[in-house]
Formats: sequence, C-alpha cells, structure tokens
Amino acid sequence: MKVLIIGAHGKVGQRISKAMRASEDFEPTAFIRKEEQKPLFEEMGVGTVVESLENTPEAIGEVIKNYDAVVFTAGSGGKTGHDKTMEIDLDGAIKSINEAEKHGVKRFVMVGASHSDDRSYWGKVDGMKPYYTAKHYADLELKRSSLDYTILRPVLLTDEDEAGKVLMTETPDEVGSEIPRQAVAETVLSVLKDSKTYGKVIEMSKGEDKISDALAKVCS
Repeated sequence: MKVLIIGAHGKVGQRISKAMRASEDFEPTAFIRKEEQKPLFEEMGVGTVVESLENTPEAIGEVIKNYDAVVFTAGSGGKTGHDKTMEIDLDGAIKSINEAEKHGVKRFVMVGASHSDDRSYWGKVDGMKPYYTAKHYADLELKRSSLDYTILRPVLLTDEDEAGKVLMTETPDEVGSEIPRQAVAETVLSVLKDSKTYGKVIEMSKGEDKISDALAKVCS
C-alpha cells in the first residue's frame, strides 16, 4: 500500500514513517514543507514530497492522487498563532480530505484529538479552544465524506520509546490522561488495512490492552 503521510516531520509522523519503512506492507512517502527536512527521511529510507498545506487544493491534489491511502497527522504546533491552527489543522485537513475524495484515494486515517466533540471541554485549557474547534470541524468534514476513514483521537502525547498498552473507546468518558506517541503510530499501521475500522472514531489513552486487542474490542 502506497501511503502519503501528511505531517511526517512531526513527532508522531516520524514514528509512523519509521514503522512503515520497517514493514513489508507499506510504501511510505513523507509529505514535508521544507527541503531541509529531506535528509531526515533519506536517512530512514523514506521518500519525500515537498509541498505546503497552505497551497491551493489543486496543488495538494496533484500529490495525493498518486497514493492508495493518506495519513493526516499534521498540526501547526504550539508555537504558532491561532491563524496557523486554522490554516493547517482545519483548512489543510479539509483540503486533503476533499482532494482525496476527488481523486478516488479512498483510505484516510486522521490523527485528531480526544474530546474534540465535547464543546464543554474545549475551554478547560487556556488557549486551546481554537485547536479543538479546528479538530472538530476537520473530523466532521471527514465523517461527511465518502472516504473509508478512521479517526484516531489520542489524549496528551508523550515520548516513551515503547507503545505500551492502551485503552480505546468510542467516547472520551473512560480515557486516561496520556498516551505514548509510539502507540499512536503503531495504531495507524494497524488500522490502515483493517476494514473493521472504517467509519470508526477511536478515543485513545494508556490502558490495559495490547493494540490489537483494544482494536478488536472497539470494532466489535
């Protein structure tokens, strides 16, 4: 499966890229926005395409059309203003969704954010409301599309080297407070070729199950 990883230079995106490169099931390409980011992926043995989510839908579509699946894990990051959150996390995601649909790239995995359907949660952390707003409406656009989508919604991300064990639910009521980025990356690979995860929104945190067992429970 040829997979375009949008947001590959981020911490989750790098982990997804490495895991896919080590797998015989995937041929990953890193969607990056700067030429100077190329050497990192060349060292991994992962191909790259340099493009910007702030470019036109047509330019993004010219890239997306060459793949079997899209993984969207892009974000503007905590050091940018709310305008960039809207441009990348919302508009960039929507352009990617629409262009995948336009070009017949049916499989789309979105890495979103836990609690993004719960408006009462959005204002609990100072300055985060625009982020949750962007994630909510990007996910809504994906759910309204004809794509074979899976939305993964992790809680606070940490940098442990191991995925550990996880909890997955369809509502955020039972999730914990954090999850390793490695667990999210490994879950992306697990869901990509699993049709039982089509149309699923999965809230994620640390828990007591292996990834495969957690997916089996939430997709039963």
